[in-house]
Amino acid sequence: MLRRLHAQQPESFAFTLANQRWAEAQISKYPEGRQASAIIPLLWRAQEQEGWLSRPAMEHVADMLGLAHIRALEVATFYFMFQLQPVGSVAHVQICGTTSCMICGAEDLVAVCREKIAPKPHVLSADGKLSWEEVECLGACSNAPMAQIGKDYYEDLTAESLGQILDEIVAGRVPTPGPQNGRFSSEPASGLTSLDGDGQRVEANASVALAAEIGDTLKRIDGTEVELRTPWREHVPSEQPGPERGDHLQPSGMPEDEPTPGPQPSAGVPADETGVTKQEAQASEAGHPAAAAPAQAATAESARDAATGHSRAFEPEPTVAETAPGGREPVRLDAARDEGADDLTQLADIDAALQTRLNEIGIFHRDQVAAWGDEEAAWVASKLDVGRERVFGWAEAARQVPAGGS
Repeated sequence: MLRRLHAQQPESFAFTLANQRWAEAQISKYPEGRQASAIIPLLWRAQEQEGWLSRPAMEHVADMLGLAHIRALEVATFYFMFQLQPVGSVAHVQICGTTSCMICGAEDLVAVCREKIAPKPHVLSADGKLSWEEVECLGACSNAPMAQIGKDYYEDLTAESLGQILDEIVAGRVPTPGPQNGRFSSEPASGLTSLDGDGQRVEANASVALAAEIGDTLKRIDGTEVELRTPWREHVPSEQPGPERGDHLQPSGMPEDEPTPGPQPSAGVPADETGVTKQEAQASEAGHPAAAAPAQAATAESARDAATGHSRAFEPEPTVAETAPGGREPVRLDAARDEGADDLTQLADIDAALQTRLNEIGIFHRDQVAAWGDEEAAWVASKLDVGRERVFGWAEAARQVPAGGS
């Protein structure tokens, strides 16, 4: 299939603050002069952020890696994992059409997509929520026919079960990935005859169980919309939702008052197990402004941060056990202090509506936000029904504002 850039392109692209930090960490994993090796993960992260891969996104990644723009275009047009046109705002459905799936009924699945989504591939459904395409082998031949929706595999499909899955997604519900005929993983459809583990069984394989546990698949938004969720990014429905993801962002995709540092190759020093480069850690110890916490931080954790120049960006990603649902309640106030509430809309992507909701739960000042650790951020995220990574971004932005700053 001939793969070309979409006729309509956005004016610009930039990573969000969290994705920018992630991208820099990926680049630092490679020796000096070998940063081009990071091109596939960076292009994939750009696609995850926007839903599809635009020309400005490819060029932005190429610039970060010091490559000619054509090099990024070569990679993006070679791999079918990269979507070169807008996809459904809720999900893009990829039907495997290679030998095993074709023999087992992939053509019936394609017919369902033609009926329920659009007559042709890469065309948005009437409501803009879904799109589809037929792809080459996705490597789940023993569970044919199958489809990839979002990040997950839906296997052992029939025309009827795929139709039900699409109906569930459009209705705002989250279908469980994995085999759809009741079997475990890729065991024989007729059941085990040996190696049954003495009857010790789990409900789903590790991939399906993890997707269901952390919600890293389709996620309901405000009870009406479903969006692809990634651990580093959460959507806020725009006032005028459209078929393209990220349409609520500013044209640059970045807050206007938050400068983005350029990539910092590590000169051969790989990232540590937390995904943070040694170079970044050294910068934090030297008092890098992005790692400075305000002197008036109220909690012991914030006092430690202020003393060491440490910030949450340089800590390991919290485990599920550390950030159980609800988290830990942060320091809250009954009312703003005498000097009045701070303008929290200056932090990351907090708008007036979110500031009002923060005030309602007792958050009035930047130093309160800067004091949040992982569990406090989880608590706030659960109260406001937004993603934890987004709340982490608020805390990080608050720590960048000097004491008494605006």
